[in-house]
Amino acid sequence: MLLASLIEDLDCITLQGDLHLNITGIAFDSREVTKGSLFVAVTGFTQDGHHYIQKAIDLGAAAVLVEKDTALGDPVTVVKTADTRKALALVSARFYGHPSEKLNLIGITGTNGKTSTTYFIKSILEQTGHTTGVIGTIGALAGNQSLKTKSTTPTTPESLHLQHMFADMVELGVQDCVMEVSSHALSLHRAAASTFKIGVFTNLTPDHLELHRTMEEYFEAKSMLFDLTTDYNIINLDDEFGRKLARKVAGYDAKLVTYGVTDEASIYATDIRYGPDYTSYVAHTPTGRVDIRVNLPGLIYVYNSLAAIACAYCSGIDLEPIAAGIRAVESIKGRLEVVYQDEDRRIIVDFAHTEDSLEKALSTLRPFTKGRLILVFGVYAAPGQLGSGKREAMGKIAAEHADFCVVTTDNPKDQDPDAIIEEVSAAVKAAGGQFTGIVDRREAIRYAIEISRQGDVILIAGKGHETTQIIGKTEIPFNEAEIVGEIMAEHTNSTSKKV
Repeated sequence: MLLASLIEDLDCITLQGDLHLNITGIAFDSREVTKGSLFVAVTGFTQDGHHYIQKAIDLGAAAVLVEKDTALGDPVTVVKTADTRKALALVSARFYGHPSEKLNLIGITGTNGKTSTTYFIKSILEQTGHTTGVIGTIGALAGNQSLKTKSTTPTTPESLHLQHMFADMVELGVQDCVMEVSSHALSLHRAAASTFKIGVFTNLTPDHLELHRTMEEYFEAKSMLFDLTTDYNIINLDDEFGRKLARKVAGYDAKLVTYGVTDEASIYATDIRYGPDYTSYVAHTPTGRVDIRVNLPGLIYVYNSLAAIACAYCSGIDLEPIAAGIRAVESIKGRLEVVYQDEDRRIIVDFAHTEDSLEKALSTLRPFTKGRLILVFGVYAAPGQLGSGKREAMGKIAAEHADFCVVTTDNPKDQDPDAIIEEVSAAVKAAGGQFTGIVDRREAIRYAIEISRQGDVILIAGKGHETTQIIGKTEIPFNEAEIVGEIMAEHTNSTSKKV
């Protein structure tokens, strides 16, 4: 594609060179540059792409897109625009032929519930025979085929990779794509050039305040999704920020559809019943009512499945395949996932990493715990006052809802794990909780298993589906389901030898 055509949507100036070049690829990471590429120099949090322009040129970049004044002696074209991160989204979408417009693209945003809502929607769509794509925390799929992602790919991939995924899905015959859209992605314009038919808002609770600083800024970031939707905005009316968002988008072109557990919402639940491994209720929609069974326990999965039902209703799907699609989801990796169970204990892994999600997970398990509820958890948060606030809040929740806490690491990254554990433990102690602190997360899990007895439930919270742990700058393998299996096998062998 000619560079002149590629940058047609940008407000930019040419610093040097010819715009009538054939661009064969796009890269924002100099290591991914190939001959004939356009290199987009993005200013990041820790790296500045402008420092890697010469490397990109050496690898064959034919043109460079910058946001800072740059004079190069090399025979390459240099184009300047105000925001290269946003420009990256625009040129990527154009390069791949605006693939999101060829999909029924459904975006889901909110603090908690994005992943399970995504998989409920996917299952419902598949009941109708649709080939469905997914992009989110657990990975990317086109039907049952995994799409290539990087281990460091965030919930919502960078715009270049995102547009490439959309293009791959179109080529593979995908009709619908259900995508988790994070606040980071919206703030950093990763989804800026994507066309969403439907937007879904689950809830908003404190998280990521190291980036957004205040809940108001966090809300404004989330609400950016609904500036990108064309057909329907689906919003949780029971959430405080959901009600605020509903008022904000009431005048938008996209039709507003709400959900909740009261009949104030367009789609709502009654007759809710909970079991140790399921939830059932009656869903009321504008086209009728239907009995729903969710194979996950707790009110949070009532809300998440209602969001999926609302999405299916907006897609014109009948009630029968809606109920069948919800029922077909037997489990979701890392979401109240039972990774071991015998007559003595149940061991559950969950992604709960905010005070709200941790409280919901513990409250869901409490009624079905005959013995003690033992919690293994760590807290990753930014350094400073915001991080301290999150550690204090989660320590308090843990003390109030668990019988015993094993405080450990999550992804400490460059922070001092001992200091984190000390701060969280102080909060648990101040709230009257029983606890111990163990830095090594594997040993913390082992300890919880060793002290458990008949009727106990162990919740390992914070990492869920993740299969690595980040300590310093090193990412190490860490699959909690496998770790529990290994420890239980050791425990069984040890007991057999004693007998």
